[in-house]
Amino acid sequence: MRALFINSTLLLIHRPGNASVVELTVFERCTAMPEVLLFYFCLQFINLFLGIPANVMVLWLIHRTKGDSSTSDIFILHLAVLDTFFCLIPPLEFANLMYLTVDSTWYVLRFFYGVKDSSPLFLSCICMDRYMAVRHPILFTELKDRKHRSVCVAVVWLITLVYAAAKCVGNIPNFEKAFTVMILAAFAFMVFCNMSILWALRQSGPGRDEMHPVKKRAFKMVLIILAIIVFNYFPPVALFPFQEYFTDDVFKCYIHYIAFGFMDISSSIQPVLYLSKEKLIIPSCRTKDDCCSRYSCCSCCCAVTGEMQVST
Repeated sequence: MRALFINSTLLLIHRPGNASVVELTVFERCTAMPEVLLFYFCLQFINLFLGIPANVMVLWLIHRTKGDSSTSDIFILHLAVLDTFFCLIPPLEFANLMYLTVDSTWYVLRFFYGVKDSSPLFLSCICMDRYMAVRHPILFTELKDRKHRSVCVAVVWLITLVYAAAKCVGNIPNFEKAFTVMILAAFAFMVFCNMSILWALRQSGPGRDEMHPVKKRAFKMVLIILAIIVFNYFPPVALFPFQEYFTDDVFKCYIHYIAFGFMDISSSIQPVLYLSKEKLIIPSCRTKDDCCSRYSCCSCCCAVTGEMQVST
């Protein structure tokens, strides 16, 4: 038997020495814990019926408003493309988990799981872009019209496709550790960026006892984003480094699906949040002298963009 760890499911393939041995589906191997698989299937079909139209609407909205878009929209657009393709796989995944024992279809699934594994890299780019806008607005303004964001997108896609291809092969020893390292690093980076933004927005201007109303709205939105990041990515971050402390059956049929179920539902939560958020219109900060201090007014947070779009 060879155990192959993949992003949103676990494929266990028997390679019997004779034809009399019956191969089992993943569902048959996890019959002692069927409620976990049912929970996982519910989340995946939410992605199918909610995630696809939500991500398509995000793509349409960004295309329609491309003349008035934020600097992060290039990362949001590519993240929506990635999530749209990932949301197409639940029917094939359901068939393979429940009924099929063939190898061929799993190569396709493992490739898509590898693509989804890399989605935190695009989220990290979004967080970094907003971190620079809030904490280093002048530098952000100078780099605003550069092509470095397109270069970042190209690099992330290169890493994503190489990682997905390697995962598709399925026989690289200890390959699952690459995901553990990546998700830990991306999670820590995203939390750092959002906590820094919250700290900056929380600072009141001179002579003010309360936060500026627009800054307060931005603070609440970033706080929601941070909560969603923790909700989606904390389970795999908290559980996968301790894989060796669980029995094989518990990890393969319980922990694995719980952790990746929460991570995969981000394909629906992220576009819904983007569609539901409001653009925070704030005054322009034309020069460095317009800002009495870096965090004293909301215009410094947008770094001369004229608006601050806060979304995942």
